[in-house]
Amino acid sequence: MVSAVKVENISKTYHTVGGEIAALENISFDVFQGEFVGIVGPSGCGKSTLLSIIAGLLEPSSGQISIFGEKLSGVNPKIGYMLQRDSLFEWRTIYKNVILGLEIQNQLTQDRKQHVEYLIKKYGLENFKNHHPSQLSGGMRQRAALIRTLAVDPDILLLDEAFSALDYQTRLAVNDDIYKIIKTEGKTAIIVTHDISEAISMSERLYVMSKRPGKIKMQLDVNFDIEDRTPLSSREAPLFRQYFNQVWKELDVHV
Repeated sequence: MVSAVKVENISKTYHTVGGEIAALENISFDVFQGEFVGIVGPSGCGKSTLLSIIAGLLEPSSGQISIFGEKLSGVNPKIGYMLQRDSLFEWRTIYKNVILGLEIQNQLTQDRKQHVEYLIKKYGLENFKNHHPSQLSGGMRQRAALIRTLAVDPDILLLDEAFSALDYQTRLAVNDDIYKIIKTEGKTAIIVTHDISEAISMSERLYVMSKRPGKIKMQLDVNFDIEDRTPLSSREAPLFRQYFNQVWKELDVHV
C-alpha cells in the first residue's frame, strides 16, 4: 500500500550567527490514507518544524517527503494546513472567509461554490455564513477555518496546535467536532500538539518525539475498540490512562 505521507530520514539544521542548531534528526514514519496520526513532544523539539516540512513550507536539510508516492517539492495542493490561530479575516463574512483559498487559487467555480454551501450547511454554519468572525464562538470559528481548508479539497490535513487557543471546555467539544468532520470527509490527518490527552483521544497512532534535536522516541498504536469512536468517548475508555502513562513516561526527562 502506498503511503499518503512518507517521511524518510528527515533532518533539519538551522544556520545562525551563533552556529548550527540541529532541530530534527533522522525522522521516518508513514501515514496511510484515512489515518489520524498524532505527534507529541516537549516544547522546542521541532514538532512544528516537522509539520512545516511535510507541508512543503520548509526544506529539510536531508531526507525526503513523499505524498502518495510522489516526492514532495514545494507546496502541494493535496495538503491543507490548519494553524494555532484560525486566521479568519474580521472584515470578511464567514462565507467570504471560507472561499478565500478558492479565490487565491482561482478555483471559484460554480461546482466549488455549491460544495462550499454544502459544507457550510452540513456542519452547522448556514445561519452564520453572513456573520463576521467576531460574532462567532471560538469553536464555530475553528469549524469555519476547517471548512475553509476543506473547500479546496485537500486529501491530507495538517493540524499544528490547532485548538490550543481555545478554553478547555470549548477545546473538548471542538476536538469531537473536528474529528467527526475529518472522518466523515474521509481525510488523512496529522496533528501536532503538546497536549497528551488530546493526542491520544484523537489519534490512531502516536509518535513521541525527544527533546531537540527531535527524534522519534516511541510509536504507540492507539486502539480503544470503541464502536463509533470519538475523542470524548476515547477519554472515558479504560485504556486511556494506560496510554497516557506510557506517553508521559517517555516525555518525562527525569525518567
